[in-house]
Amino acid sequence: MPEFQIVSDFKPTGDQPQAIDRLVENVDHGLVHQTLMGVTGSGKTFTMANVVEKVQRPTLVIAHNKTLAAQLATEFKEFFPNNAVEYFVSYYDYYQPEAY
Repeated sequence: MPEFQIVSDFKPTGDQPQAIDRLVENVDHGLVHQTLMGVTGSGKTFTMANVVEKVQRPTLVIAHNKTLAAQLATEFKEFFPNNAVEYFVSYYDYYQPEAY
């Protein structure tokens, strides 16, 4: 598997470097649940791409709607053109329990 390496002209700025370092540190210490909060357009996807690059682990990104999932897949494909970025969307609009 090729190394995760971001392809971008941008560099982390503002609060991003601190957020990246803290998220990576917590992943390295085994913390399994973290939240990255920010307003629309604040660079959360770029911040997470930097976390993926630093931890060098395959990553599952889950979105709460299909529009955001498509946007995230597109952006991650641009950030990681040398890695596999897959996109899956459920065909169900609601939870459908298994019928017995």
